[in-house]
Amino acid sequence: MDAKSNNAVIIYTDGACSGNPGPGGWGVFMTIDSVRKKFFGYSVNTTNNQMELLAALRGLEYLETQSNVILYTDSKYVQQGITNWIYTWLKNGWKNSKKEDVKNAQLWQAIYQKTLMHTIDWRWVKGHANNEGNMIADALAVQGRDKAIEILAGCDKDC
Repeated sequence: MDAKSNNAVIIYTDGACSGNPGPGGWGVFMTIDSVRKKFFGYSVNTTNNQMELLAALRGLEYLETQSNVILYTDSKYVQQGITNWIYTWLKNGWKNSKKEDVKNAQLWQAIYQKTLMHTIDWRWVKGHANNEGNMIADALAVQGRDKAIEILAGCDKDC
């Protein structure tokens, strides 16, 4: 898919986590027409894979109408999961090749529903390799993770 000829929405996503599990954040940087949008979120107890998935989901949820999308992720887990593995999971009732429940199935299912609405070209991009969109998404994910750490620092032991 060519971004210019198809008027594609460009989305860069990233996740960040301190510890695995631990406090984490997700970031989305997108361009719709010529408008740039940036947003992030966090969780005080999560995994890096969950944050990577949530970033992709939140980016797609932002789109209210059917769109052509080029979604960049530096997570092979996300890119390969949604373009390859998911078809086996669907066929096997959300079980993996070892007949175990697929990890993060609710997030995968929500993302899969978005693939039915949009035309998405899932592209892997090497992280921390001077790609502007990836660097912005990474900074947003780190901002989210830092917010989760800040919240935890203000909590007592029951938080």
